[in-house]
Amino acid sequence: MDAAVVIGRGVPCGAEERVAELYWEAFGRKIGAALGPPERGRAFIAGHLHHDRAAVARIPCGDRILGGDRVVGVAGYRLGGRALTGGGVRDVLRTYGPLRGLPRLALLALLERAPEPGELVMDGIAVDPAHRGTGIGSLLLTEIAAVAAEHGCSRVRLDVIDANPRARALYERHGFSAVRTEQTPYLERLMGFGAVTTMHRAVEARPGHTLEQQP
Repeated sequence: MDAAVVIGRGVPCGAEERVAELYWEAFGRKIGAALGPPERGRAFIAGHLHHDRAAVARIPCGDRILGGDRVVGVAGYRLGGRALTGGGVRDVLRTYGPLRGLPRLALLALLERAPEPGELVMDGIAVDPAHRGTGIGSLLLTEIAAVAAEHGCSRVRLDVIDANPRARALYERHGFSAVRTEQTPYLERLMGFGAVTTMHRAVEARPGHTLEQQP
């Protein structure tokens, strides 16, 4: 474990590009067909973040010249109708144009996962490659479970692709269980995975908190 790592909630102001960089490094193969090329995709993500929909791992820098704390990990989630990564139909069409934007919207729709009542959906964990294997992913998962409990959710849900067995092993160590696997051979050549497994982890809602209503 990196001794200086601090786990918090919300994307710090000014860290949007850094979070987009981490997300693209972790999920670029999956979302590249919809939001690529990389430079434009990272810019789109950075420009449409919902800052309050993430748990973030930071290493305090203590040097204003170097830009303060450095974000080394992020776990986004969807709750109350909003996810960490935003941007609607108009945003996509404005960025990519109608001809290129419409096919991208279709691909994004395939990746969409709406929460069921009493459920928080996690988008996945992205950790700086230099800090993997230090326990940051575990800390972020613990924080996400706390967020779910505080909002009255009874479980956390996530989807993991077959091309990422390391992530699935991490989730299983933290109490997630596979509930179903969807074969997606039509996405294998395009996005690099041929199956998606949905996993659940039960959480105990904390008294006095209620679930945010879906719009």
